[in-house]
Amino acid sequence: MAGVHLSTVVDARTTVHLAGSSNAADTPGSSARDRRCPGAGDQTGSAVTVAVVDEGGHLQALGRMDGAPPLSVQIAETKAATVALFRRDGASLRQMQEAWPAFFAQIDQAARRPILAGAGSVLIRQTDAVLGAVAVSGGLPQQDDECAEAGLAVLTS
Repeated sequence: MAGVHLSTVVDARTTVHLAGSSNAADTPGSSARDRRCPGAGDQTGSAVTVAVVDEGGHLQALGRMDGAPPLSVQIAETKAATVALFRRDGASLRQMQEAWPAFFAQIDQAARRPILAGAGSVLIRQTDAVLGAVAVSGGLPQQDDECAEAGLAVLTS
C-alpha cells in the first residue's frame, strides 16, 4: 500500500493518534479494513483509498489499497478537505448541494480549491471541536460511508 505516513494528526488543541501507526502500511485505510470495512479488498473487487485531513483541510495521512482506482486518491482527499472546511459531514453537504446547486457550482472558484460533497466523508471531532476529517473513495457510496465510519472509529479509539 502506497501512502504518506504520519503517526498523528496535530491540532493546536489536541493530538489524535492514528491507531499507533508505525509504518506506511498501517495507515487509516488498513486499520479500517481490519475493522471490517464492507467489501474493501475482498472478492467484490472494492478497493478503496482513505484520506485524513486536519481542520484546515490539509492532508495528514493517505492509504490506497492495491487495485483502488488511481483517481480515488484525489477524490478521497478532496472529500475530506471539503467536510473539514465546511464543518459538516458528507450527508449534510449533499443535502446542501441539492438545496443550493448554483452555490455549489461556483464555490470551488471562490474557495480556490476543489469542493466535493460525497458519500464516505465524516468529521473527526473532540467534543465540539472539529479536528479534521476522514474520507473514503473507491467503493459504492454505501461502502464508502461504512468504511469512513470504520476509519473514524480507528482514529477516535
